[in-house]
Amino acid sequence: MAQRLSGWTKFLYGSGDLGFSLTSTIIGAYLAIFLTDIVGIPAGLAAAAILVGKSWDWINDPIIGHISDRTRSRWGRRRPFLLFGWLPFALAFMALWWRPPLENQVALAAYYAAAYVLFDACATFVYMPYFALTPELTDDYDERTSLTTYRMFFSILGSLLAFTIPLLIIGGFEPAHAPRVLTMGMLFGVISGLPLLLVFASTRERQDHLTLKEPSLRDSLKAVRHNRPFLYGLALFLLAWIAVDIVQATLLFYLKYWLRREGSSDLIMATIFVTAIFALPVWLWVSKRWSKRWAYIVGVAFWATVQIVLVLVSPTTGLPVILTLAVLAGVGVSAVHVLPWAMIPDAVEWDELQTGQRHEGIFYSFTTLMHKIAASIAVPLALLILEVTGYIPNAPQQPAQALLGIRLIMGPLPAILLCAGILVALRYPLDRQAYNRVVQELESRKAAKLV
Repeated sequence: MAQRLSGWTKFLYGSGDLGFSLTSTIIGAYLAIFLTDIVGIPAGLAAAAILVGKSWDWINDPIIGHISDRTRSRWGRRRPFLLFGWLPFALAFMALWWRPPLENQVALAAYYAAAYVLFDACATFVYMPYFALTPELTDDYDERTSLTTYRMFFSILGSLLAFTIPLLIIGGFEPAHAPRVLTMGMLFGVISGLPLLLVFASTRERQDHLTLKEPSLRDSLKAVRHNRPFLYGLALFLLAWIAVDIVQATLLFYLKYWLRREGSSDLIMATIFVTAIFALPVWLWVSKRWSKRWAYIVGVAFWATVQIVLVLVSPTTGLPVILTLAVLAGVGVSAVHVLPWAMIPDAVEWDELQTGQRHEGIFYSFTTLMHKIAASIAVPLALLILEVTGYIPNAPQQPAQALLGIRLIMGPLPAILLCAGILVALRYPLDRQAYNRVVQELESRKAAKLV
């Protein structure tokens, strides 16, 4: 029988995503411009450092995911990672924002590559088991969307805080503000780690999952390869979130150098994410009325349209118009936050029906792995486009080609990815009716074993 969760359980579970959203958004939004405009590393070397750091997860994610699938303890399969991993996660994030006393640019790039590798290893140790808790807590189609909506409330809240408060602390991206950046890193490192203890204390894993046979790595990899709903869900997740990554990495460049509104950056970003928070119940309602797939299609199409319109915005565009576009973008950003994450866990029961095993950890690890592989290419590629088009760090006026590069990265490129996600979603095979049939068949099997 589908398990219903209390609002309090959903709230406390969702709070864990605050730290992951804060750290990932701060890194996505500020690391590139921190490396170029404060540390003084050329954009090409900054791209190399980010590529090295992100590439470590090509190995890291599946290992932790598989280990969590095989873990058996008095705290469950996932929760021990939260208990022992929150402090290393916080400390590693702080190290990423320290400006070491080095003058050689290659040495600086090497430090940040190593710091990024360390942070990603510590982050994976906690977020992979955290994500895998979603299908552990409930198998109800709509409850999972509701649980994910609570999680995305904190995710979007984290993005809102990340896009506003760090700017207030730092004041501006110039070399003299390096100590302020470290202060920001220390503050948000602590804030990001502590909610994981709340999740550990407030959630309980289903005991029947602890009695299942421990899957081998070979079985887990086979399960990923043959799970059609997961592969489609993974594709539409990637296309949407790579668009998010590119926009995050480019937004400050776009506001600072094209719109010439760096002073309004916090207001514009706050508008996007406050709107996204208020739009969350809308997408929960739409997914219940239709399905997750059609809600995804509508939400992504809406956001893609806004991204295309950004090409028409110019430095002379009034702030009210820009804020209106920020509101519209926030509605689409809200859909992208909730719906792909709510679709991934449904593939777990489909897999259990086929294999008799549960591979939550390996599914979520492959989701984040493929995301990071794509992001490790897409985000450095965006920086390389800036390098090729002649971007000059901290220049009062950028070359015309650099401004064109910033606009293309910010507008058409994310829109193309979002539209590709719509095409994938149209073929997604696991709607509400199909999923409920899977759950009913599993319940019948379990009931037959008890007879």
